Amino acid sequence: MSEERFDTIVIGAGQAGLAVGYYLARQGRRFVILDAGAQLGHSWNERWDSLRLFTPAHFTNLPGLRFPGPPGHLPSKDEMAGYIRSYAARFELPIRLQWRVEMLSRDDDRYRICSARRCLRADSVVVATGPAMRPRLPDAAAQLDPHILSLHSVEYRKPEQLRDGVVLIVGAGNSGAEIALDVAATHRVILAGRDTGRLPIAIGGPTYRVMNRLLTSGTRVGRRFAANVHSGKGTPLVRVRPSDLADAGVVRMPRVTGQVDGHPRLEDGRVLDVANVIWCTGYRPDYSWIALPHFPHHELPAHRRGAVVDHPGLYFVGLPFLHRMASSLVAGVGPDAKHIAGLIARN
Repeated sequence: MSEERFDTIVIGAGQAGLAVGYYLARQGRRFVILDAGAQLGHSWNERWDSLRLFTPAHFTNLPGLRFPGPPGHLPSKDEMAGYIRSYAARFELPIRLQWRVEMLSRDDDRYRICSARRCLRADSVVVATGPAMRPRLPDAAAQLDPHILSLHSVEYRKPEQLRDGVVLIVGAGNSGAEIALDVAATHRVILAGRDTGRLPIAIGGPTYRVMNRLLTSGTRVGRRFAANVHSGKGTPLVRVRPSDLADAGVVRMPRVTGQVDGHPRLEDGRVLDVANVIWCTGYRPDYSWIALPHFPHHELPAHRRGAVVDHPGLYFVGLPFLHRMASSLVAGVGPDAKHIAGLIARN
């Protein structure tokens, strides 16, 4: 069977991939967007039930289509999934669902993208799979007593799925703090982890917009900020304040550094007796499916504003601080997608 050929293949039909598709369609380019999910917006539908975006509706727009609703409304995860589906339908983007890419390679001056059943070819490829690839779990997670319910944040949906007793949340970044407030309505909660600080401005507000123009890969202060983002120390809290946690009865404790007899051990040596542990410990890159020379499998690739160094025609969008502070946000993927589409058009 002959392999279909495209000018460009986009891998991932989330907000970043769709934004790239919008600009490729305006160029009249022959392209397709591949996604492993059974429906569009699945990555939003699978988050915890109470999740709301940090960004208000007026700041949560993909290119060409405003997010519906009052400007100050904070969209729910299900509203965001619906917006993703509406966006793809509005611009009639060519999407193939349940198409899991198992290998990306290159031969005959073209990229080859294969699933378990078939392969496609393209002159250029845009990887838009986002930063949440494989859950990051410390060794202690596999060593806990089996009577303790242990979940990564990607598996958490609502407090009712937890066992009676104390809930330990490991990781005090945005996900940890938000889930702590959600769980505190029904359980005693311990939030363990270093203080990540708090962003003193509202995302989408005028001060944030100024910072987003200043903090880019093209400025010294922006590169310093990006290094901190990629260091694994956690990003500053956006919505939750320390007083919110205290008012909800959430108890703050130091980092979890291991386990003793199957129970979590803190940095100060204390061993906790808990019934549940939710690991809000982030994700790690997993590019083991990219079979290109010297391509890193478990770290972010070297790139210049999304264009991968040493692999012409390969691009990334939707990564944290790809170029600016908002690069991984819904509102930030549009400018990056436009830039990448422009590079593709010139090559």
